[in-house]
Amino acid sequence: MNSPDRRAARVAAGKPAYPLKITLTASGDLSRELNFWHHGGEKAVYTTDAAAPKLRESLDGLAEVIETGPAVDFGVMLDDLAARGIRRLMVEGGGTIHTQFLAQGLADEVHLAVAPLLVGQPGAPRFLGPAAYPGGSTRRMALLETRAVGDVVLLRYAPKEFTS
Repeated sequence: MNSPDRRAARVAAGKPAYPLKITLTASGDLSRELNFWHHGGEKAVYTTDAAAPKLRESLDGLAEVIETGPAVDFGVMLDDLAARGIRRLMVEGGGTIHTQFLAQGLADEVHLAVAPLLVGQPGAPRFLGPAAYPGGSTRRMALLETRAVGDVVLLRYAPKEFTS
C-alpha cells in the first residue's frame, strides 16, 4: 500500500493522516531547520524541565514540548502517549535509545533487519550498549517471526518472554 493509500486508510479509520511523531532530548539542542519538523503531521518533544523553555522558544509552532522532570523519563512519556490514545510506538534511534527501552523493560517487540553489509570500523554504532537488562545480560528473547524483504531478513523478537 503506497503512502497516500495508507493516509486515506488512517483517515477512514478516524485517525489523523500521519501518526504523531515524537522525539526525546535531554539537552534541548534541536534545530528547527531539521526536516523532521517540516513533514508529516503533529509532533511532540519529550524533554527535561531544564531544556523545555529553550525548546519552546526554538520550536515555536512546530511541536508540542512536554516536560518529564529532571531527566527524560520514559515512563512519564509512555503514560502521556497512552493518555493521548496511542497504543503502539515504533522506536527508531541509536544504541542509546534502544538500550534504554530494553534495559527498562519497555519494549514488547524488537524488529531486527539483517542486511548483507559488512561494517568493520571499531567505532561503528552498535544496536545496544552495556546495561543491566531485565533477566540478565545473557537472557534469550523469543523469536516470533522471520521474513525476507528483498535481500534483507527481518527478525521479530519478544524481549519480555523467556525461552530455555
